[in-house]
Amino acid sequence: MNQSLYIHIPFCRKKCLYCDFCSVSLNDALAAQYVEVLCRQIRALRGSFYTAYIGGGTPTVLPIKHLERLLSALKKNVHFASEFTIEANPESLDPEKLKLFLRSGVNRISIGVQSFNDRHLAKLGRIHTGTEARQAVLLSRKAGFKNISLDLIFGLPDQTLAQWENDLKEAVALPVTHISLYSLTYEKGTPLFKKLKNRQIVPLAEDRAVRMYDGALAYLSKNGFIRYEISNFSKKGYSCKHNLNYWENNPYVGLGAGAVSYLNGTRERNISDVKKYIVRVASGKALVVFKEKLSPLQSAQETAAIKIRTARGIDFTWFKKRTGFSFVDIEKDGVAQSLKDRFIEYVKTKTKISGIRLTKKGFLFCDSVSASFL
Repeated sequence: MNQSLYIHIPFCRKKCLYCDFCSVSLNDALAAQYVEVLCRQIRALRGSFYTAYIGGGTPTVLPIKHLERLLSALKKNVHFASEFTIEANPESLDPEKLKLFLRSGVNRISIGVQSFNDRHLAKLGRIHTGTEARQAVLLSRKAGFKNISLDLIFGLPDQTLAQWENDLKEAVALPVTHISLYSLTYEKGTPLFKKLKNRQIVPLAEDRAVRMYDGALAYLSKNGFIRYEISNFSKKGYSCKHNLNYWENNPYVGLGAGAVSYLNGTRERNISDVKKYIVRVASGKALVVFKEKLSPLQSAQETAAIKIRTARGIDFTWFKKRTGFSFVDIEKDGVAQSLKDRFIEYVKTKTKISGIRLTKKGFLFCDSVSASFL
């Protein structure tokens, strides 16, 4: 099975109002210590991975001296067979960093645009403008990146269909190969959730958010972006291999505060506190604060719950080879209910039923389908 590497950079210039990821404000001294312990861990890895992904937080908020140390350690000690992605925010991306990324073997960049509407960006707590977002994409292309992804958020409290359509048009007009769409969620503990609880904002009606998603599907498909997973669209040949590896429930190593690893059927999560993470790595103490060992059956069920998110769905032969279990035997109850609800459909060849996949309706209720397989 293909194995991936994820490295978490928890630093941000400012935390967005909707974000519940592990992140802290940038402090140069703390960042230097954090990168040093990551380099120590990377040197101990010394291996080959199918894909790598540096996420956050905001990796590009790191000063270039820290990025150079991190990427140099990766280049010297770890080999990536396929895809190497780094996340970036428009306000912290510049030509010097882009050149460093390319020299270091990074071949895919994912830019957190979220919107091209300055008013919406401000309401999300973003600190870049629509103009800076456009410039970041164009700078990346000019530097030599051929595989550029951007994120967009829809379903904001006062967002109109026309405003959402404009965001999509702006995205498609740029030289990008991949677009991820996320419906705004109100995570507990975030400033946005508090505003919702205090009735300072009114969430967008669910039917309008559904119309936004359906409209995006039609528009992106028309413009050469094919949906290959619920939230992800790409031009031919540019689907994110790292994420596909996750959706096939393949193993991955997670380095950094709050990062998760999944190896040999065991899932582990690192301590989220950045300072404690640094101290524990430096002193050789355990980093893991949560650990669970999945049985072969649990692992197979989880594989089904994750893989159904993809447009291709689940091929029965692939599932048997991947997990050792018959999909029909272990998921018959979930399949029966999802078929009844018209959330899934059978994939058929000329001679037999070869698998299942989500229907158009099923993509809107994928969480229910996934839950039924667990």
